[in-house]
Amino acid sequence: MSTNDPNPNLRLGWEEWVKLPELGLPALRAKVDTGARTSALHATDIETFGPQSAPKVRFTVHPIPGSDDLLIPCSAVIKDRREVISSNGDRELRYVIETNLEIGGDTWPVEVTLTDRRGMALHMLLGRQALNENISIVPSERYCQPELDYSVYATPAIRKTAPNRALRIAVLSREDNYSTRRLVEEGERRGHSVEVIDTTRCYMSINSLAPEIHYDGKRLPRYDAVIPRIGASITQYGTALLRQFETLGTYCVNGSAGITASRDKLHAHQLLARYKIGMPPTAFAASPKDTNALIDIVGGAPLIVKLLESTQGKGVVLAETKKAAESVITAFRGLKANFLVQQFVKEAAGVDIRCLVVGSKVVAAMKRSGADGDFRSNLHLGGSAVSVRITKEERSTAIRAARCFGLGVAGVDLLRSETGPKVLEVNSSPGLEGIEKTSKKDIAALIHDEIEANVRPTPLRNRKALDAPSD
Repeated sequence: MSTNDPNPNLRLGWEEWVKLPELGLPALRAKVDTGARTSALHATDIETFGPQSAPKVRFTVHPIPGSDDLLIPCSAVIKDRREVISSNGDRELRYVIETNLEIGGDTWPVEVTLTDRRGMALHMLLGRQALNENISIVPSERYCQPELDYSVYATPAIRKTAPNRALRIAVLSREDNYSTRRLVEEGERRGHSVEVIDTTRCYMSINSLAPEIHYDGKRLPRYDAVIPRIGASITQYGTALLRQFETLGTYCVNGSAGITASRDKLHAHQLLARYKIGMPPTAFAASPKDTNALIDIVGGAPLIVKLLESTQGKGVVLAETKKAAESVITAFRGLKANFLVQQFVKEAAGVDIRCLVVGSKVVAAMKRSGADGDFRSNLHLGGSAVSVRITKEERSTAIRAARCFGLGVAGVDLLRSETGPKVLEVNSSPGLEGIEKTSKKDIAALIHDEIEANVRPTPLRNRKALDAPSD
């Protein structure tokens, strides 16, 4: 198989089946037209991205004429932008890319212009520049080379063989912190375009035909993936924005429903209970008459009182006696704050395990200990951490906990109790600094691996499209 020039003995009819493997197009019908100088590929949603020094173009291809059911997202480096005169005399400025063309087992690089060929019987045209002068063209024949089949797009193999195309990724974050910087650095190292979007500066156009997201007065482009790093103070607005991305069909590392549930500690514990995941006995009530009952449900003092929407250990109080517990509960009620009461696991001795789940695996774990005199082990409060080896049961518990929230990336905090691991919290926006430095693992790279594994060509929704006639 040649990768420089086509076989000079190659014989082509006026129509042939071709492959563009670098674009993830394993079957495409093309018109061979020596009257045209430039080759053209049917492309829609054409937009540029990346640095000015090495600009790229993203576009989508509908490889099956007359069917919009299959959408293949592609990207390539821009080689040129030139004016092309079509057969009817229209002038158009088109982006030019270079990609490998495969016909009948021979492969060679060709220049292709991107244009909207909707309505054309064939979605690719091969011009003179793509053809070696020694190639024999037989204008009266079709398919001199082996025929392919559109059914390849419906097989699982299409996902596995999709090229590592450059992605456009948005990180929803209001902070220039370690986690955000690492996600940007790793994505750009892989050749992706990663943009940090301030969640609160976005606004939405909500309608059934063309929902949009705008940012600083401009419509946001189409992203392949979104990594939400939504702060607790803007959970409601942030998840509303994420729902808009979901409506647009963008892959979101963590979905809006999972983030919403994880931020509400009562909802979170109800979900954990529903899926029979171990956690400390927990109680919740609205009436002050139920204070003693709450304390009894969790086994009496010492116990933990938590605000429902607390983060980083704030709003979490240890009551060592029943009288202290009654005082704390009364104080929280006086502030009209929603809280829950939870059993204090003495044997944990102020130590918890943070398991970082990416996809369906625990990729790193660390043991966190509280500062002197503090039962809370949060690193933000002065705690310390060391790498730890977790048990099979702890690993399974962490994965199940992340899965019940539908989170692609989660920090699951466990306590080691006499009766097995107990889940304290599932964090939908875990910080990367502590876990990366403690475990010595590249967590940002693993998150991008998960994104690349999930952002694939959209599968066919209508099987009938495969049965469309090839004429």
